[in-house]
Amino acid sequence: MSFNSIKVDGNKRISKESIIVFGNIKINKDYNQSDLNQILKTLYETNFFKEVKLNVNNNVLNISIVENPIIESLEINGITSKKLTEALLDKIELKSRKSYIESIFLKDLNLIKNIVKSSGYYFAEINTKAIKNLEQNSIKLIYDVDLGNKAKINEIQFIGDKKIKDRKLKNIITSEEDRFWKFISNRIFLDRERINLDKRLLTSYYKNNGYYDVSIENSFVEFKNDGSFKLIFNINSGNKFTFNKLKITLPDDYDPKYFVKINDLLKKIENQKYSLNRINKILKEIDKIALLKQYEFIDAVVSENIIQNNKLDITFSLIETEKFYVERINVLGNQHTLEEVIRNSFIVDEGDPYNEILFNKSINNLKAKNIFGSVDSKIKDGSSASLKIIDINVTEKPTGEISLGAGVGTSGGTFGGGIKENNFLGKGIKLDTNIAISQNAVKGQFIYAKPNFNYTENTLFTTLKSTSRDKLDESGYKTSSLGFSLGTAFEQYENLILKPELSTELESLKTTSAASANYKKQEGSYFDTYLNYSLDYDLRNQRLRASDGYRTTFYQELPIISESNEIVNSFGATKYQPLVSDMVGRLSFSIKAVNAITDNDVRVSKRLFVPQNSLRGFERGKVGPIENNDFIGGNYVSTFNLSSTLPQLLPSFQNTDISIFFDAANIWGVDYNSTLDDNQKIRSAAGVALDLMTPIGPLNFSLSQAISKTSTDVTESFRFNLGTTF
Repeated sequence: MSFNSIKVDGNKRISKESIIVFGNIKINKDYNQSDLNQILKTLYETNFFKEVKLNVNNNVLNISIVENPIIESLEINGITSKKLTEALLDKIELKSRKSYIESIFLKDLNLIKNIVKSSGYYFAEINTKAIKNLEQNSIKLIYDVDLGNKAKINEIQFIGDKKIKDRKLKNIITSEEDRFWKFISNRIFLDRERINLDKRLLTSYYKNNGYYDVSIENSFVEFKNDGSFKLIFNINSGNKFTFNKLKITLPDDYDPKYFVKINDLLKKIENQKYSLNRINKILKEIDKIALLKQYEFIDAVVSENIIQNNKLDITFSLIETEKFYVERINVLGNQHTLEEVIRNSFIVDEGDPYNEILFNKSINNLKAKNIFGSVDSKIKDGSSASLKIIDINVTEKPTGEISLGAGVGTSGGTFGGGIKENNFLGKGIKLDTNIAISQNAVKGQFIYAKPNFNYTENTLFTTLKSTSRDKLDESGYKTSSLGFSLGTAFEQYENLILKPELSTELESLKTTSAASANYKKQEGSYFDTYLNYSLDYDLRNQRLRASDGYRTTFYQELPIISESNEIVNSFGATKYQPLVSDMVGRLSFSIKAVNAITDNDVRVSKRLFVPQNSLRGFERGKVGPIENNDFIGGNYVSTFNLSSTLPQLLPSFQNTDISIFFDAANIWGVDYNSTLDDNQKIRSAAGVALDLMTPIGPLNFSLSQAISKTSTDVTESFRFNLGTTF
């Protein structure tokens, strides 16, 4: 059909010419019913029209419309915080002078409720008014907000057959109990999104520890008489499961040679403890096959069959999916985040074959950025049968965090704080600023990290740091430094992270008459430029509270411009091994060396000390060579640690964990005076450690007995540290 004229009725604000342009309508062009439907769809997508009707009569296209009312003004009442009001006005989609659409209004209303609740006003009530001006076809939109009191979490409780102590579970979740000193933290407020996140974190933690059929049966809030709230998680952990028989099934036309590695992995984990991470590792290998473009239209289906109540037969079935291509990907809901940040996470892109596995991985990549409250997707028909359109709808969430912390212990007190932002300027940039103050040292740094820099999938980071160590009263010297570094981090091979970095540092050393001759000789200012790099091979089952696997690291500093030309090498390895009765063993070893590659001595600030947590039973920094009554550190440090958690010896004490340990270390080497290096004996100690979650914060202390030492070492049979966040 065709028409030689166009008639429009019902329009008031929008001209006939504009409607013709919006609909891309051409006179004397042949149109079928599908073309008219497309015109109708295009006009609706402008959001200007509430109703559109088309019909052709006597070669005339009649367009009858009902315009959406215009928003004359928008008000948000009842909120005294200007910052919160501005945040709401920035996030909602309907604004003054825009068309009023009921569906978008309901979406905005839900968004306002979620933002208000995430700010702590969990039981806020919102009433809306839409004052219509029929003559002008306009609406005055009003949100009346009754915030009420902030809903604070006074207590977090875990009930049911949970099998894991409360202390560990509280460390897993992000919600926190309210305490008077936590005046900055927003985690003490009830937040539905955070509670849902907590449920997911708990589920993942249980599944990675063998509890295949765990269920967080309910999470609910109980109102207390003092006006506070108790957050309760009802957990049914079920039995611990092990893998029984695992196999992969392929379509007849798939080449088995591509799946040899997967079959090897399946055999390797048979009869081992069930872990969701192990399942994901298998799926990751299938991802790689898809990325090789050997099989484009595939999906992986995991089927599980319970055997003897605590064993699992698992089958990974590869199936061919419907063959179509991605015509277009629409990104919706991002008000602050730039679209390119979202699109950079896509493995399946416009024009690619649609692959279910890689598409799901793209969605998971988006969720892993931790800048969205939710990520939803919808697949729609495209312009032809072989094309599809994908809608990605994201809901943004607050991405900034302010923290303060303090600690006190046998090694002294510390105070610090920081500001973090995970989506600076909406570009996915991570900022981290922190400072720590102790008895005779101040450390601060600012880190800027840009993921997927220049579309390389590498993270570019810059660091600005400052350190001051004042020992004028004790040993007659003070060091201070200001440094800047530029580096990148990327996965060189699977599970192997390479992190090269170029660093520049300006340092000064001041002394008094009480300083040793060597320190006085080194007094002055220094300018250094180093090339640093690290290799991190991580095969732990999970990064947080690992219970299986191992990790090895290597680090090196190479001088480019330096007056003393120190070179630093370090190597470390840690093995985690599950034992009986939920016990986890940990074995670690490290060695570090610093040497001047010229005739110069290693500078005061570059000398090495035994890390505090690697040698319990001795006071921090008070082992090794001594000069002028000061422990001066060494050129070499090695450590060995063996520990194991114990079964639930005190099951009624839900906030307590006990472990046993054996620590050994050595520190040696004084390049500028070998006569000081007379104590090359290995230091060692054994003992028991207790971690306790107190109302103030986490408390950990250890009782230890030195087994071997030198006469100058300072032992410490009891050590404790109490920390908290605000």
